[in-house]
Amino acid sequence: MKRPPLSPQTPGRRPAAFAVEPDEPMRQKTAAPRAPQSFDDGVEIVPDAADPFLGEDLQSLDPVAVAKPRRRGLSLGKIAAGAFSLLVSLAIGLWLDGLIRDLFTRADWLGYTAVTLLAVGLLALFSLLAREMIGLYRLEAVQTLKAEAEKAAAEGRKPEARAVVRQLARLVSARPETTRGRATLEASQEDIIDAPQLIELAERELLAPLDIRARALIIGASKRVSVVTAVSPRAIVDLAYVLFEVFRLVRGMAELYGGRPGTVGMLRLMRDVITHLAVTGSIAVGDGLAQQILGHGLASRLSARLGEGVINGLMTARIGIAAMDLCRPLPFRAVKRPGIGDFVSDLTPSITGKSA
Repeated sequence: MKRPPLSPQTPGRRPAAFAVEPDEPMRQKTAAPRAPQSFDDGVEIVPDAADPFLGEDLQSLDPVAVAKPRRRGLSLGKIAAGAFSLLVSLAIGLWLDGLIRDLFTRADWLGYTAVTLLAVGLLALFSLLAREMIGLYRLEAVQTLKAEAEKAAAEGRKPEARAVVRQLARLVSARPETTRGRATLEASQEDIIDAPQLIELAERELLAPLDIRARALIIGASKRVSVVTAVSPRAIVDLAYVLFEVFRLVRGMAELYGGRPGTVGMLRLMRDVITHLAVTGSIAVGDGLAQQILGHGLASRLSARLGEGVINGLMTARIGIAAMDLCRPLPFRAVKRPGIGDFVSDLTPSITGKSA
């Protein structure tokens, strides 16, 4: 093929060679660090956990932390109480010994009668102490089971998780609401590989029906307290009835989850509940709580007695939730923990527009 001639406007140039020097490495331009700046005093940064637009549950109104039992330890007060109790027991024993000797001196049948009465009294006392010890053991067993469940779920050990499930099934076996759940667990226990999922399945199948019953107990006690304190003319009557309902609610909650405490166990459980509420500041009631729970404009539309009854009912619900935390043998993982906002519509149906 013949090369076309160059145009007269473009003179021909002979090829030449050029030396190419290596490129210098490009230096990345790093921006200078920005000096920290402070916001204005009026700007307040809200954490993600407290942001209502980022929170998982927009309806949760319960600021109270989960209730946990107090740690038991040997204190100076307990040592002093034990020492004085032994001293009083020795004094009573010496008094009984002298009394029985005097009765035998007067007549043999009086002495034998006194010995028989003493034996019956001691037998009843030992039975009572045994019942109280069994009640305390049941409460401790519930807390031990809860700790073992948390440990098994955190470490992912399936043998420990199976042991927790078996203990939980035995604990709630007396409740008819758990019959179907125990059958479901027995049929599907081998199909679950992970320990956390096994514990969550046990929580849904065994404790979810009991949680519904526990919520009904809290609603019933809160409604009764709300009505009685709203119509009662005396403050002492309000206080007595609130204490009665709270004591019955805590006992019912313990028996529902298999605790069944005695008198000493109930006193200890009540102390844990009241201590939790006092530490978290939930005992302080007033217009602030009413505005937090019922809304800023709603408290002003309530009458004084009605508002007092609603607040007392909500405080009873708080106590019930704390008792539920303490008596429940498993922590809330697969089931939502109830909050104080779940009971507002039940206590104020005419105001919120919902039926109880």
